[in-house]
Amino acid sequence: MPSLQSVRRKIDSVKKTQKITKAMKMVAAAKLKRTQDRILAARPYALKMRDTIRTLSRRVNRDAHPLLKKREERRIVVAVVTSDRGLCGAFNANILRTAAAGLKEFESRGMQIEVAVIGRKVVDIFDKLSFEHGMLLGTELQAIDDYVTGRIDAVYAIYNEFKSAIQQRVVVERLLPIDWVVEITDVKEVERTTEQMPGGYLYEPSEDEVLQELLHRNFHVQAYRMLLESSAAEQGARMTAMDGATRNAGELIKKLTIYYNKTRQAAITKELMDIVGGAEALK
Repeated sequence: MPSLQSVRRKIDSVKKTQKITKAMKMVAAAKLKRTQDRILAARPYALKMRDTIRTLSRRVNRDAHPLLKKREERRIVVAVVTSDRGLCGAFNANILRTAAAGLKEFESRGMQIEVAVIGRKVVDIFDKLSFEHGMLLGTELQAIDDYVTGRIDAVYAIYNEFKSAIQQRVVVERLLPIDWVVEITDVKEVERTTEQMPGGYLYEPSEDEVLQELLHRNFHVQAYRMLLESSAAEQGARMTAMDGATRNAGELIKKLTIYYNKTRQAAITKELMDIVGGAEALK
C-alpha cells in the first residue's frame, strides 16, 4: 500500500500535468481559430480555380497541355502529411494507417512508389504557413517537371482534411494529372451545366495560354490548401486531445484525493483505537 506522502506527491504531479494540458488546449484553440479562418478563406479560391480549369479544358485541345494527360500509372509519388508536433490524439496514427494501406494497394498493382513525407513527426513542416510554402513544396517535390518529362505518372497526397474542431477526415487525393472531368450523375444537372457553359468570354492572351498558367498555379494552390487543411486539423485534434487529458486528470485527482482522505482517516482511526486500547490496559 503506497504511503500518504507518495499519494500526496502523485496528486501534486497530476495537478501540474493538468495545468500544462489546459494551457496547451488554450494555445491550440487560439491557433485553430487562425488556421480555420485561413482554410475557410482559401477553399473557395482553390475550388473556383478547379472549376475554371474544367471549364477551359472543355474548350481547348487538351492534348496540348501535359498536366491534363492521363497515362498508365507505373511510377508515382505519394506525399504523406503528418503533424508538426505530437500530443494530438490519433491524428498521426490515422494518417500512417491510411498511408500504409494505400502504399500496399499501390504496390499490389505493380507501381513503383516514391514517398515524400511532410511534417516534423516525419521530417519538417512550417509553423507559419503561407502560399510560398505551397510553392516551395511543389518545387521540392519536382512534381510538375517530373510529370511533364514522364519520369512519374501521378502524384497523390494523403492528409487530414479539416471538418470541425472535433472531426478530421483522412483524404487520399490525386494532385497530378489534374482532373478536368466533372463527375455528374444527375441528368438534369448535366443539362443545366451544359446550358450554363460560358461561350461569350474573350481570353487574353488566349484560352490555351490562360489554361497553361492556371494548370501550374493550380498545383501550388492545391498544395497550399492541403497544408492548411492539415494544419487546421492538427490544431483541432490537439485541442480535443488536451481537453480530454485535462478532464481525465481532473477525474484522477478526485479518485486520488478520495483514496488519500480514506487512507488518512483510517490511519487516524487506528491511532485513536490504539490510544483507547492503551488507556483501557492501564486501568
